[in-house]
Amino acid sequence: MSFVSIYFSLGSNLGNREQNISEALRRMDEVFEGHYQALSRLIETKPMGFSGGKFLNAVVLYRVFRPQVSSLEAATAILQKVKSIESAMGRKDPPEYDGAGNRIYHSRIIDIDILFYGTERIDSELLTIPHKGIADRPFVMIPLMEVAKPSLKEAFPEYF
Repeated sequence: MSFVSIYFSLGSNLGNREQNISEALRRMDEVFEGHYQALSRLIETKPMGFSGGKFLNAVVLYRVFRPQVSSLEAATAILQKVKSIESAMGRKDPPEYDGAGNRIYHSRIIDIDILFYGTERIDSELLTIPHKGIADRPFVMIPLMEVAKPSLKEAFPEYF
């Protein structure tokens, strides 16, 4: 049986932000059939690219069973699971883009992004791993530095 380490960022700037992140983690424990391996501290940050309330952000590491399918298929299945958690928690805003193709961001009850899927690099229309813009996002990098394992740092030295 093979496992893969997956790093996720979590963020919330609506309602009880700390409770939203706790609830997302509880639901992730359920869908990944086990408790996370590491969790950063929560940090408070201003929204980037739009105006809204301050975010609480964290990074969490899960080790999950790796099915015998391509990394793209497996990571896409993980993406569907976390998007379904977001939806179940009340997030209803589909991705929105401006005329130049840039993402338009809004406040959200919960945001869960896959940062890294093992040491894989995936670039598809639906999913890019490592997640785009990590190095330019202090709300990701600060908590990531708290939980990143040496193997991740060796595989992706450009981020560390």
